[in-house]
Order: sequence, then structure tokens, then C-alpha cells
Amino acid sequence: MAIYILVAIIAYAIGSINFSVLISRKMAGFDVREKGSGNAGTTNMLRAIGIKAAIITLICDILKGVLAILVAFVIGKFTQTADKALLIQLAGILVVVGHTFPIFFEFRGGKGIATALGVLIITNWRIGLICLVFAVILIAITRMVSVGSMSAAILFPVLTLFIGDNFIVAQGGFKYFVYSLILAGFVIFNHRENIKRIMNGTENKISFKKQ
Repeated sequence: MAIYILVAIIAYAIGSINFSVLISRKMAGFDVREKGSGNAGTTNMLRAIGIKAAIITLICDILKGVLAILVAFVIGKFTQTADKALLIQLAGILVVVGHTFPIFFEFRGGKGIATALGVLIITNWRIGLICLVFAVILIAITRMVSVGSMSAAILFPVLTLFIGDNFIVAQGGFKYFVYSLILAGFVIFNHRENIKRIMNGTENKISFKKQ
């Protein structure tokens, strides 16, 4: 049990390092959560500061997800009794939770899309790339990041049912489907306000112009 708790704590701590707040303070002299949508994520960085800050934030947030999974993978290599797939899944969920509710930043974080992408790509690169391409296409068509993000989140569990290989730890079985449902559900929950705006026709569309 201790090994699972350790992985969960490490993953949550990694997720709690909010790069959008750190970068916005460094590059623009303010907390990005005080601007625009108030969300500490890539899209709000793009709107509040500009494309350079948004790209740096995106890369850093993706790497958080990758790092959390790799830490869990390495720890799993040094234990004989722990369920290694479960360690991966715990890390994937907790790093996204940490990004959304960061202990280092008053529990006010982002929606976890970039971090979840990092988690997904390192957990199963094949599913990750399919979801990424799917999201990018929808974002390009609708110009709404939320639509692409939520659609990719929904696609994740569907693909898990049909693609059983390429997982970082192969012996995950049905647990990977449960894992995908939890991550997808959490991402959609984080977009509840976006869903309301989409239904009302007032959802913000992406722009590369600094506001």
C-alpha cells in the first residue's frame, strides 16, 4: 500500500507545479488567473499574454504528465509485489488532479488538458497520437479548444476498448478502460462551464492575437 501512496503523492506534487502561473508572473508580471477566463492553462495564456508564453506553458504541462508516468514506471521496476499498471494509472490520474487543484497555488489550477495529453502519450503513444490528431482537427474546424479537448477525452475510452497493445505496462487489462473513464470524466467535469457556454452559443473561440 505504501508504494501506491508514494506514487500518488509524487504525481500530485508534480501536477501541482503550475507553469502558467510561474511563466505569466515571469514574462508579464501578473498571475494569469487574474486575466481572461481565470483559468491557469495554455488557452488563457494565449489570450492574456501571447503565443510564445502559451507554447512554453503547453510544453511544460505536457512534460508534467510524461514525468509523472515515468516516475511511476521506474518505481514499479523496483518492486515485485505492486501492480505496475495500477501505479501508472494512479500517477496519470493524480498528476491531472494536481494540475487542476495545485496545493502550491491555492488549489486553483487549469483544466488539465495538456497534462492529460502528456499522460496519454506516454501511457499509450498510439492512442495518444490518435486523440491528439482528432483534437487538433476539431479545434481547427470549430476554433474552440474545449470542443477538441472534450471530444478527445471521450474518444480515449472508446479507443481503449479496441487497442490493447502499446501500453507502457502491458498487464493492465480492463483497468485501463476504467482509468480512461476516470480521466475522461474528470476532463469533462473541468469543462462544465464551457459546456454551458457552448450550449448558449457564447463559447470563446481561439485567437492568436494578444488581448
